[in-house]
Amino acid sequence: MASTHKKVIVRKFDRDTMQGHVAPAFLVDGKLELLNLAGKVVSVDLADVKGVYFVRDFGDTEDLIRKTFTTRPRTEGLWVRLSFRDNDVVEGMMPNDLTQNPPEGYFVNPPDARSNTQRIFVPKSALHDITVLAVIGAPGTRRRKPATRPPDSRQVPMFSE
Repeated sequence: MASTHKKVIVRKFDRDTMQGHVAPAFLVDGKLELLNLAGKVVSVDLADVKGVYFVRDFGDTEDLIRKTFTTRPRTEGLWVRLSFRDNDVVEGMMPNDLTQNPPEGYFVNPPDARSNTQRIFVPKSALHDITVLAVIGAPGTRRRKPATRPPDSRQVPMFSE
């Protein structure tokens, strides 16, 4: 049974990490509300947070082994490069509809979908720069019109109307 509280590892700029669970509305008044593993609700200022890593398990590390795509991604969305204040760079995929992101930051899917990290929430205050590398559409949404050629006069008509 799926839980509404998701497992997260919060990375801060001071290299400190916190593990716990967050509710779907985890941002309250510019702060991140986290239920830590001891069962206490902790509020963390978003200015101190580098990223909120939504993970499968706490035992595995949240560190990204691959921070960039090796080839052009195949999934639909915005292929972005995030440059953090501490000069770290991470690429990821974002939804093409930016209204799906809260005003405090961005949800990014990391390059390696099989890693422990499933999704990352990056506060806008943690970023130095964000660059859209490509807009990748859904397959089959853009179809070419067949070239219109005049009928070939050498062709014998097979059916008459």
